[in-house]
Amino acid sequence: MPPRLHRNIWVLSITSFLTDVSSEMLFNLLPLFLVNVLGVRTAVVGLIEGIAETTASLTKVSSGMISDRLGERKRLTILGYGLSALVKPLLFFANSWGWVLLVRFSDRVGKGIRSAPRDALLAGSASPSQRGLAFGLHRAADTAGAFTGLAIAAWILWASQSGGARLTRPAFQGVVLASIVPAFLAVVLLALGAKEIAAKGRTADGVDPQPEKLDRRFLVFLAIVVIFTLGNSSDAFIILRGQERGLSVLQVMGMLLTFTAVYSVLSGPFGSLSDRLGRKVILIGGWLSYAAIYLGLAAARTGAQTWALFGLYGVYYALAEGTARAYVADLVPEGRRGAAFGMYHAGVGLAALPASLLAGILWQGIGAWGGFGPSAPFYFGAGMALLATSLLVLWVR
Repeated sequence: MPPRLHRNIWVLSITSFLTDVSSEMLFNLLPLFLVNVLGVRTAVVGLIEGIAETTASLTKVSSGMISDRLGERKRLTILGYGLSALVKPLLFFANSWGWVLLVRFSDRVGKGIRSAPRDALLAGSASPSQRGLAFGLHRAADTAGAFTGLAIAAWILWASQSGGARLTRPAFQGVVLASIVPAFLAVVLLALGAKEIAAKGRTADGVDPQPEKLDRRFLVFLAIVVIFTLGNSSDAFIILRGQERGLSVLQVMGMLLTFTAVYSVLSGPFGSLSDRLGRKVILIGGWLSYAAIYLGLAAARTGAQTWALFGLYGVYYALAEGTARAYVADLVPEGRRGAAFGMYHAGVGLAALPASLLAGILWQGIGAWGGFGPSAPFYFGAGMALLATSLLVLWVR
């Protein structure tokens, strides 16, 4: 590992680790809580996930623009993490899907506030030759937190419901209580440990966020990412696919642990590889692996097959997530990174509503209109990934 990485890279990585310890033990159980405890349909699960991501996306744009205008990143990042920490405990009292939507939405607003300033702060703290490594390490720490959170949640479920096939309310409430401490520790660490990196190149009246002022390559790349995301519905549907193929709640947790372990271990090496081979090559590899895995999920016949494919899904995440963010930083000047990351996160989030809602409808239908079955969302996602990969090869030079 190259020496002398900026302190911010480590502080932001540990902050994400602690936040994901809290978040992943909760939010990966939400689709099971909604279906097993509250009795909602998959279309409602898709609606909740889509609304939460999409409405929060508007916050991502404005937060990035504000961070450019102010020339600072840290305060908005702290605000975003703080809001998410405050609302998670409210899930303890959730007794309807509307309550879940409110908490999920508020948490995503917090993520919207912090995402662009945090990524701009991370990019500004790394040299260009270490940018892929910095984002890869951040994603690795984030995912290691997810692994830890899932392991804690799995232990709570084992202790409270003895491996039952369906999630119970008391078990879920125990997980909510366990999530509180790491969420607040993350905010304290960020406030005390991070150092502000002033944005460069801003004007007295702030940076113009209009798309035509940004590099054309970035805008083309953003459009392609949106096309890809239209087929990338919430991972909640993979969780439900695992249960539909016969996995118990604890086995679903094991499947998630496998995924996060693969993602965490490979994110750093793949990020560093993108520094040497180029972002585009690694991203193409990631999207092609996504298409292959989604085709496998569509055809999966057993819970074991779904589990194995979700483990391989971690390879896609390790290849694509950090690399895409480093690519954004490569394509825009430092003083406009807040706005660019805001547009990037917003593009992904705005595509999440139709993606997740469509996945729910394809699976189970809506009203009198029946769906096409559990395989349909995964066939659709694979097709969109192949389309986006072709456009990336042809359009981004």
